[in-house]
Amino acid sequence: MKSILIILCIMAGGIILPQTDKYQSARIRMVKTQISDRGISNTAVLEAMKKVPRHLFIPGEYEREAYEDYPLPIGYGQTISQPYIVAYMTDIVRPNAKKKALEIGTGSGYQAAVLAEIVEKVYTIEIVPELAKESSALLKKLGYKNIIGKYGDGYKGWPEYAPFDIIIVTAAADHIPQPLIDQLAENGRLVIPVGPPSAVQELILVTRRNGKVEQRRMTFVRFVPFKRL
Repeated sequence: MKSILIILCIMAGGIILPQTDKYQSARIRMVKTQISDRGISNTAVLEAMKKVPRHLFIPGEYEREAYEDYPLPIGYGQTISQPYIVAYMTDIVRPNAKKKALEIGTGSGYQAAVLAEIVEKVYTIEIVPELAKESSALLKKLGYKNIIGKYGDGYKGWPEYAPFDIIIVTAAADHIPQPLIDQLAENGRLVIPVGPPSAVQELILVTRRNGKVEQRRMTFVRFVPFKRL
């Protein structure tokens, strides 16, 4: 199956925010009550969640709910994940400044932005063309230079830039795509929700050690379905 590959280079390095950020206190409170109080202690993850302005990644009518403990619609039948789940998935892939990440399902761009605050580079793929365009424009506006995105089918990953130390999939599949496993680097970590659409799924952590692939069930989640072109 052919997919359209429109490369979207996203400018980014340090996030550009207005001098006055009226949601800063709400974001700090979100990180404490929803994330650190639930056991996530990775300083880099907590700082990234404090820094990235979630309210800018959602439609304006939901802005006041941006830092609440639940997902929100972003249009086109897609959602931005609950803040805790974004932090949790970021935490379990063990990001650091030397790692390269692949995200399947850019959506609003929020997860890519959180990753980009920590890792060296983020490659992200979005199958909804409107979202690919909108998230690219927003991430560019916010000043990111270490994110490269494209519109296309994420099932096959992005072999041109493989292998990846981190792969995060933000849509639920009925199985783990073999191309993503194949593109996982040695000591790499892949996290993906697996299960039926519109139902509870399991978040699976895949690791590669000494050439062997291991899978571990982490928790239960609900994600939108994994789409193909």
